[in-house]
Amino acid sequence: MKPAILVGGQAVIEGVMMRVPGAVATAVRDPKGKILIKRKSFSSITEKSSFWKKPVLRGAASLFEAMKIGYSTLQWSADIAAPPEGPNKKQGKLADIFTIFLSVGLALFLFLILPMWITTKFLNVEKDALWFNMISGGFRISFFVIYLALISLLKDVRRLFQYHGSEHRVVYNFESGKELTIQNAQSFPTQHPRCGTSFLFIVLLSAILIFAVVDIIIISVIGTISLPIRLLFHIPIIPFVSGIGYEVIKLTARKESLIFRILRKPGLWLQHITTSHPEDEMVEVAIIALKSAFGDEYENMTGKEYIAEAIG
Repeated sequence: MKPAILVGGQAVIEGVMMRVPGAVATAVRDPKGKILIKRKSFSSITEKSSFWKKPVLRGAASLFEAMKIGYSTLQWSADIAAPPEGPNKKQGKLADIFTIFLSVGLALFLFLILPMWITTKFLNVEKDALWFNMISGGFRISFFVIYLALISLLKDVRRLFQYHGSEHRVVYNFESGKELTIQNAQSFPTQHPRCGTSFLFIVLLSAILIFAVVDIIIISVIGTISLPIRLLFHIPIIPFVSGIGYEVIKLTARKESLIFRILRKPGLWLQHITTSHPEDEMVEVAIIALKSAFGDEYENMTGKEYIAEAIG
């Protein structure tokens, strides 16, 4: 069996971030065409703490770390694409904080509160835990697909999705053991089974079952349930649901049974929206990001086949 390794990344504005064991590197092409690189050492809390290394918990921790790294690298790339000047720098920081809270609030409303409100308001299934969560989960997944389709119409987002495709192709190239070149990377698909898009779909799917179990327990204990009660219990367990999704994605990296192949399909289909064919210059940036992340260790890593487990 091929050895597993934590290798993955994220598309940023005019660039790619790559994460490998012990380090993170981001490569971004500035408006003049020069590729800028930012590399820093990084050790996950799951490597330092036996508590956070446990199944499910490691998924929640890894998701938080990925969001933290992803935001900082995205902000760095934005500063290179459109550098803030003078007094606008401080205003920019405040705007960033506001954007984070707005994004989290919008995500909670669109993918949690709204589907549950529609199901509660217009369908008489509030007291049926399984049916309620299957229907609201169906709305949640539908809204997610519609959201991805709508943002893919934006020019800047389409370009971001091209960089997303370049990240996947370079990771595939690395996994294959072949020399890391633009030509080799361009021969691989843009859809990868351990992509963040696939992870989010698995989380949305897992939420249906987990929320249903929680609702059954609530109804059996207090004898009733309502939208506010559901939100009170569902929101705090989102990290747990994410942890379950993380474990499923890790399993799909190693398992080829029918159930795991079926679980991979919707995420791969969604990546036809979130990834697209990258230009050679974009693949070049992704290659530089991965090589920079490995640093001096890169030569020792080449020529071998791997399974990249990181979500990116």
